[in-house]
Amino acid sequence: MDTDIVVIENLSKVFPVTSVPAINNVSLTIPKKGIVGLVGPDGAGKTTLIRLMASLLLPSHGRVLIDGHDTVKEASLIANFIGYMPQRFGLYEDLTVMQNLNLYSDLQGVVGPERTRIIDSLLTFTTLRPFVDRKARALSGGMKQKLGLACSLLRKPPLLLLDEPSVGVDPLSRRELWKMVRKLVDEGIAVVWSTSYLDEAAACDRVILLDKGALLYYGVPQELTQRVEGRVFKVSGITTSKRAIMEQALNQKNVIDGVIQGSDIRIVVKEKTDEPLNIEAFTGNPQLAVHPVAPRFEDAFIDLLGGGPGGTSPLAAAMPPFVDGLEIVVDAHGLTKKFGTFTAVNNISFSVKKGEIFGLLGPNGAGKSTTFKMMCGLLRPTSGSALVNGVDLQVAPSEGRSFLGYMSQKFSLYSILSVLQNLEFFAGINNLFGERKQKVIAFMSNIFGFRDFLNESVGDLPLGFKQRLALSCAVMHRPKVLFLDEPTSGVDPITRREFWNHINGMVEKGGTIVVTTHFMDEAEYCDRIGLVYKSNLIEMGTPDELKARCATPQMPSPTLEDAFISLIEKYEREHVE
Repeated sequence: MDTDIVVIENLSKVFPVTSVPAINNVSLTIPKKGIVGLVGPDGAGKTTLIRLMASLLLPSHGRVLIDGHDTVKEASLIANFIGYMPQRFGLYEDLTVMQNLNLYSDLQGVVGPERTRIIDSLLTFTTLRPFVDRKARALSGGMKQKLGLACSLLRKPPLLLLDEPSVGVDPLSRRELWKMVRKLVDEGIAVVWSTSYLDEAAACDRVILLDKGALLYYGVPQELTQRVEGRVFKVSGITTSKRAIMEQALNQKNVIDGVIQGSDIRIVVKEKTDEPLNIEAFTGNPQLAVHPVAPRFEDAFIDLLGGGPGGTSPLAAAMPPFVDGLEIVVDAHGLTKKFGTFTAVNNISFSVKKGEIFGLLGPNGAGKSTTFKMMCGLLRPTSGSALVNGVDLQVAPSEGRSFLGYMSQKFSLYSILSVLQNLEFFAGINNLFGERKQKVIAFMSNIFGFRDFLNESVGDLPLGFKQRLALSCAVMHRPKVLFLDEPTSGVDPITRREFWNHINGMVEKGGTIVVTTHFMDEAEYCDRIGLVYKSNLIEMGTPDELKARCATPQMPSPTLEDAFISLIEKYEREHVE
């Protein structure tokens, strides 16, 4: 049709190494204007579908037309119609912003005065003009994504393919990226946006939901959301452990999903009922209030995929509780880190109690990962101190690391080694040897489903599987304290729930967690949050307290993302020089 930029007919893709289709008989059309979200669990086929549209893969069956041109028969023409930003965009880290733009202009044949005009326009559009001489490796995550987007727009294509453009990007930068793409759509282009953030999918004009290569849904996101109308409830008035109550709720037959929202719990039931959900029946607590709430796209996503992973963590269930130890497990005093004249962390102090989840939130480049590295003994503070279980890791690193687990932001596994070799390596550095090591590896393989993949190269595994392996390597020695630096970045909502089952379960056993995340929904799981901005700790409180601090008559019930952005903007206003 003349109104469609993409026509996909009976499309299938089977890779030689497997007989299972990565894309299985998909047919759909994408209009010439608007944003189409692309969502699904890890391994659903999202990246494969985008690469088929970009003519980077050949279909096993069926065809793809881009503005009427066949991606196989007319492959040489497809580049004229698309801009493509892959999941791991190929910026050249040693080149500056301007050098990257010039290089990609050369590759795309953008020359002369036209190049000068387009680059000047893109620098204004992406607000990267002040950073033209900064090397790509020195950019924050959000700025890198903006530069990647600019390189994809040098020829302003009618179709823009974005594969997870907001992975690892903070809420402030995500909103900026979203505004930029919306402006492009207003100028008349079509965008396919693959994302693991379902609030982004809900804001798209249409959404494609894939699972195991098959098309489960294609249409307006609001229509899918309606399938769970009347089946979503909020449980409030919890005075005991919200984590224990949620686990009990998720183990009920009629409950298919549940998440923590500050001091409350949000649950989705399998069948619609006019009666309020009887939480008292399985908690024994008559004080809990249950009331229906409006459904979200994420609720419908989980429902269409058959529900979440339940509420029990087999990892935590097998762990004996931590019954002794200090009440204050993590204690940071005046932590400061300077790199030359640049202050990455400025006089940060906080403490974390036993059995608590503490979240460090903040924009990209705020200083969160640097704080983590100082806490774990990987960076020496310029001034200040950090104690973990009463031990300064700068003074006694071996003792400190024996009760500390660390999952880094940038993937810490060895991609060229197999799953088993990574497990054996990390067991060794955590002082696990002999029979004990073999038992731990067997246990982790069983809990996380590694047994059929032990000899697979880690570099070939899906992201969700890699993250499970990284978590298992961080907890195999049963640490009292676990530092998780963006542990679920880029993974789908079901895998995120699985991760938080393990985290919640470990905390219920008396473990202590310090976590950074850009997913504000999962930041709701934290008992307390410290908000870091421009190297400073600017706010501290429970999720509900932070939301209350930015409530206004115009925004009476802010989300945690609203609070994140509002509190940073407030700090900016109060500290204008």
